[in-house]
Amino acid sequence: MKNQANSITPYGHYKLFSPVNLGPYTLAHRVALAPMTRLRSDADDAPSAMMVKFYEQRASDGGLLIAEATSVSVSGRSYFGAPGIYADEQIPAWKKLADAVHAKGGTVFAQLFHGGRQSHVDMTGGVAPVAPSVVPFEGLSFTPSGWMPVSEHRVLPLDEIPAIIEDFRTAAQRALAAGLDGVELHGANGYLPDQFLQDGTNKRTDSYGGSIENRARLMLELTKALIAVWGADRVGVRISPSGEWGGVSDSNPEATFAYLATELNQLGVAYIHVIEPRIKGDSTLHEGQAPVASGFIRKNFKGTIISAGGFDREEAEAIINRGDADIVAFGRFFSSNPDLPERLKNGYPLNPYVRDTFWGGSEIQYNDFLSYNKQAKTENQTI
Repeated sequence: MKNQANSITPYGHYKLFSPVNLGPYTLAHRVALAPMTRLRSDADDAPSAMMVKFYEQRASDGGLLIAEATSVSVSGRSYFGAPGIYADEQIPAWKKLADAVHAKGGTVFAQLFHGGRQSHVDMTGGVAPVAPSVVPFEGLSFTPSGWMPVSEHRVLPLDEIPAIIEDFRTAAQRALAAGLDGVELHGANGYLPDQFLQDGTNKRTDSYGGSIENRARLMLELTKALIAVWGADRVGVRISPSGEWGGVSDSNPEATFAYLATELNQLGVAYIHVIEPRIKGDSTLHEGQAPVASGFIRKNFKGTIISAGGFDREEAEAIINRGDADIVAFGRFFSSNPDLPERLKNGYPLNPYVRDTFWGGSEIQYNDFLSYNKQAKTENQTI
């Protein structure tokens, strides 16, 4: 997103600020908080008090928040400081977060996550990270000692797959017990479900490899496990058809993701959350490159589409007006503007985001950003 000038024109009557249905919920506007890994959980991986405050600040009456990637098991962790929902003891902290968002009139989904090969033994309880196949990978995992090269991964055998599906199902149950409003399967960014889906990382020859149908099997089984807990209309799936994060690739991404979108459409999930092709290590949509949602995803999925990927206000309005997306998720500028929907609606200037505090830290430059009205009042008092 480009930083907004001080004199842009308000356009609260535009479609970006109109109501939209998401499963059983009616959202007052179409500006959503994208899931951002901020690494500020408590020592037991439960949401910390400052995390609760962060989400409370960004909750708006009738708005959607998608909470950051949340581990469904110890062996699926990738980032030290990221929250978990793998133990019943973590439920009360999630309930505090949900209650804080609801008190502001917001709706909040938990994003359920398994890092697969993007991990380190210091994060997985000492066991080797798992993947569909052993494919060389030189990524990093954030550990108690900082960023470290990932540990050698092993092939996930068939007899261990049911336990991972069960981890997702029980995590979904905990999210329901905590009073959250739904769950999102993190099937993007080269994490475990994405590793199975794409043939650059999946070299299996069993029922989870080879054909598109087989490679999509785990993603769909995980989705069905979440649906068994929540119902389809409160389950979303995040995908990154053009993403390269995590060293993933596919020989025919259009066919692979079109098949997945068709199957998710038949399951009746609440939404597909698409990371647009501008996310390839930079945040630039290259000239002539169309958003994924405007192509094969929309053609094969008739439900709600959420698009994310560095949109500014005008781009968000345009993709919604074209019908290629229904909701736009904002990340970086939501980190520094807790009242981002209000600022976009009224054309208020945006605070610049602070990249140095994205990955862990204190409350400083995390939840000490002021809303526009409070900021203006403070500035007037100092004149």
